[in-house]
Amino acid sequence: MNKPLRHIAIFCGLLVLALLIRDNWIQYVRAGELSTHEKNRRVTIERYANVRGNIIVDGKPITGTVDSKDPFYKYKRTYANGPMWAPVTGYASQAFDANQLEKLHDGILTGNDDRLFFDRTLSMFTGDKKKGGDVVTTLSAVAQKAAFEGLGDKKGAVAAIEPSTGKILALASTPSYDPSSFAGYHNKDAKAWQALENDKDKPKLNRALREIYPPGSTFKVLTAAAALEYGKVTDINAATDTPEPYILPDTTREMVNHARGCENATLKYAMEVSCNSVFAKLGHEVGRDDMVKMAEKFGFNNAEIDTPVRAATSVYDKNMDRPQNALSAIGQFNTNATPLQMAMVAAAIANDGKLMKPYMVEELRSPDLDVLEKHEPEEMSRPMSAKTAQLVQEMMEGVVNSDHGTGGSAKIKGATVGGKTGTAQHGELNKARPYAWFISYAKTDNGSPVAVAVVVEDSNAIRDDISGGGLAGPIAHDVMKAVLDSKK
Repeated sequence: MNKPLRHIAIFCGLLVLALLIRDNWIQYVRAGELSTHEKNRRVTIERYANVRGNIIVDGKPITGTVDSKDPFYKYKRTYANGPMWAPVTGYASQAFDANQLEKLHDGILTGNDDRLFFDRTLSMFTGDKKKGGDVVTTLSAVAQKAAFEGLGDKKGAVAAIEPSTGKILALASTPSYDPSSFAGYHNKDAKAWQALENDKDKPKLNRALREIYPPGSTFKVLTAAAALEYGKVTDINAATDTPEPYILPDTTREMVNHARGCENATLKYAMEVSCNSVFAKLGHEVGRDDMVKMAEKFGFNNAEIDTPVRAATSVYDKNMDRPQNALSAIGQFNTNATPLQMAMVAAAIANDGKLMKPYMVEELRSPDLDVLEKHEPEEMSRPMSAKTAQLVQEMMEGVVNSDHGTGGSAKIKGATVGGKTGTAQHGELNKARPYAWFISYAKTDNGSPVAVAVVVEDSNAIRDDISGGGLAGPIAHDVMKAVLDSKK
């Protein structure tokens, strides 16, 4: 063989070798990755080739499946009262993939999870069609309905938790959307999706889990807990030695009070009427590092709070100066929290200082109803002692029941209710319309079955804490009452 032919033969051999290596790399090394890649159309076709399992609330499905009469995507997802449940279910779309529970438990719902291997194998021999399993939630239909209807056409969110277990009872977000409107892959689905994408009110945003807000005066319950836990206050009925006006540390700036009688007020009275000066002073006395420590015990600065849908990170700044820490102690500066986070704060207080990890999936079940996975309640932390929690409860119950308290709209006959109002200022120079907040819990003789956080973004509230009680408080009342009535 002459030299040119030998070079050509070697080059062709190298090409064949490279092709063999590449082919084996794709078929064996990357096979798993490519078989489940989101751009692999076969994955989507497989997802909708069989009847999809359901997401269950109170023993009833809130999702469904219909024959789409399509040669490629045989079945299409449907939703019962889609806008109300969208913050829980998410969506499953032939064109736009899936999110939230629909995405996280896609393997169970499609029947492709390894734990359903026996069911798939058995169906091959019996001739039965492959089916997906079910996702059983902790949600309460009556609580969700009360939350969704209470928000109405207002922009906002509600989170409700069972304090003793961490079960999420309601997650509502408005404005919302109907996941059924883009469940297919035709032009009308694309138009519905694009309309939602272009909507300035962001209806696809899950405000209960994924939006953070300045918590305003609702944060004062955490500051009160820190002051008690770290020994800055020992008697909630003793004067706090707070001047009027109170000057923020290291500044000449006066802390503005919207309530009367804050000079030298007791901690209990300061909570009931929401004295900014008292809590700013206590936050300063506790100090930034201990305030951070207390906030983090409640879940702030934790980027991995999964429900199993991951919540946005609530923030208490670790690097503030002293005046900024005083402002943060009343829920301002750059303190931010999700509605879920503030429901967790109320739940830990109601549960005598024990914070349970929030969750909204009770069980994963096979198509024949065998339990594949069951969630057990799990303690997340103990932010405070039982004694401290009970003192904070006493103050929160004063907010609702005292003549001058700002949370009277949350009272429920036959139940003990504690709450805290808040109006969170935000925007440039705090000129934007304030957010109205209310956090609360309802206790009965059998314990505390529900803790709630409500935030309303587009309120017409005036700039004081009473607005939280007037706008968000009634929504919290209706959610708590719905849960209490369902327990009778």
